[in-house]
Amino acid sequence: MTGRFAAGSGLMSVDEALARLSVRLGPATGTESVGLARALSCILAEDVVSPINVPPHDNSAMDGWAFRRADLPADRRLPVVGRVAAGHPLSGGLPPGGAVRIFTGAPMPAGADAVAMQEDCKEDGECVILPPHLADGDNIRRAGEDVAEGTVVLPAGIRLRPQDLGIAAATGRTALLVRRPLRAAVFSTGDEICEPGAPLPSGCIYDTNRFTAGALLRGLGAEVTDLGILPDRLEVIRAALAEAAAGHDLILTSGGVSVGDEDHVKPAVLALGSLDFWRLAIKPGRPVALGEVQGVPFIGLPGNPVAVMVTFMLIARPMVLRLMGAGDAGLIRFPVEAGFAFRHKPGRREFLRARLVRDGDRLLAAKFSSEGSGVLTSMVWSQGLVDIPETRGDVAPGEMVEFVSYAELMR
Repeated sequence: MTGRFAAGSGLMSVDEALARLSVRLGPATGTESVGLARALSCILAEDVVSPINVPPHDNSAMDGWAFRRADLPADRRLPVVGRVAAGHPLSGGLPPGGAVRIFTGAPMPAGADAVAMQEDCKEDGECVILPPHLADGDNIRRAGEDVAEGTVVLPAGIRLRPQDLGIAAATGRTALLVRRPLRAAVFSTGDEICEPGAPLPSGCIYDTNRFTAGALLRGLGAEVTDLGILPDRLEVIRAALAEAAAGHDLILTSGGVSVGDEDHVKPAVLALGSLDFWRLAIKPGRPVALGEVQGVPFIGLPGNPVAVMVTFMLIARPMVLRLMGAGDAGLIRFPVEAGFAFRHKPGRREFLRARLVRDGDRLLAAKFSSEGSGVLTSMVWSQGLVDIPETRGDVAPGEMVEFVSYAELMR
């Protein structure tokens, strides 16, 4: 089978999978211009270039007195010849031999080359006595010190944070070009899956995957359509997939993508498009199904709830971000001491559910007691994942491991 996601044979590493995704996927949504008040968490679709210097003029960093150092006499006494506040420049510049009372943020008078802090000065009638040893430029914020005219202050592909909106406003922008939200359709499959709150027949379980996967998608900024639970009937699943493809940019399912007699998602996808299985060398997780339904990207996640969350965070998340037009989807990992022992056979990458604990001045990763992929309480208890690479053997207490927080994995 050949397709956008074709993986070849054998087990694939997570890093190889992510590298392939970065090459083969691009933005799936258009753009729109939105005001700054609506742009928070949107994906920026343009480089923002500042048309001005920020600040636009030299200004005082302190309350005090502005003066020309060459005018300072031996007794360091200068007459106060003016006053300048923020938003009110001094007309005509600094007269020779004088000092100007100045306040934080006020534009520097032409000719002044230093500001003395008011705490270091002494007023004496209509004069001020200035401190010694002030250098050129002391307590002055230069024009363009924050942003120089022509600088790219925000690159395309970032998710906009409050500080990003602030710097855009500082350059005079009132609106930004952003990506439209990704429209994602989500459903679960299986005759054993029931809606929470409904009577629970023998042999059935309540659906969790639709809620966790949908919430993860919304956390990334997607607009999610919940298609509910689909029974193990090929014709129903096929019709639901076709309908979802007509109005969405992504389709995500959980369960039903294996090769059992009741796994109908695979033939339904194949009837409408293409499907490839990625056999990833990770735990928890099973093969992740990637493909297309009538040209719309499709992700088929495992059925076990922990595997759903972990494979979403590791594989679906960067895929979704690429479709949204985001740039680098890399994760920040940081080293901590292992507060546990773990037997690990090299060749498979494992992600252990863990939380951080303090032991005096040491920061330790504590591992959840069970490694089962159906134990959703482990995700509630934990704060992130400890990444055990394929090449590593056993882990002993006190050894260093890499930890990645859910705050990283869910954004």
